[in-house]
Amino acid sequence: QVQLVESGGNLVQPGGSLRLSCAASGFPFSNYAMSWYRQAPGKERERVATIGTGDGTNYADSVKGRFAISRDNAKNTVYLQMGSLKPEDTAVYYCSVFISFQTFWGQGTQVTVSS
Repeated sequence: QVQLVESGGNLVQPGGSLRLSCAASGFPFSNYAMSWYRQAPGKERERVATIGTGDGTNYADSVKGRFAISRDNAKNTVYLQMGSLKPEDTAVYYCSVFISFQTFWGQGTQVTVSS
């Protein structure tokens, strides 16, 4: 079955950096686009970044120039490198894949940006 396991969340100061990882299993990883979403308290879940099978990327306007999504098909892992972090980046970050008309989610990893 499809499994997505996020890691790397932490408490970080404003202006700091963090790298999230998502280990995927149960499907042919290299054949699917992967996305990162986030959900802050009291807000809807929003898409942060997507990477296609050909490594094309797409970002939410709020993170352009600060975040970078990448993938390692040999490790079945997708990453989110986050820089110049702001308090408004505080959220639970989720890895996601859309397969056969169904969206699969990981359990999420907490990122808190605070001094």
